[in-house]
Amino acid sequence: MADTIELLEAIGRDASLRHASAEELTKALEQAQASDGLTAAVATGDNKWLFNELGHMPMEPPQGTQGPCREEDEPEEDGETEQPSQPAPDSGQSFPDR
Repeated sequence: MADTIELLEAIGRDASLRHASAEELTKALEQAQASDGLTAAVATGDNKWLFNELGHMPMEPPQGTQGPCREEDEPEEDGETEQPSQPAPDSGQSFPDR
């Protein structure tokens, strides 16, 4: 598996491999003696070969990331609305310049 990951990193770093056709990349992987899973994934375009080789395990995102970032305010049921808080008025004090 380490060889597969190293080959994937090499493909990502090398622009000629990253933008190569499937046939060209398959030939390069065969010459590098890549794993059967990686070679089959490139040749067929089906990532299930890599999932099988690397032991893919589906992961669910945590529930906290699926909602909005802040709670939405719900209106009061008794018809009263909350007044927005006003900033405190300036006390008029000035600070001496340093």
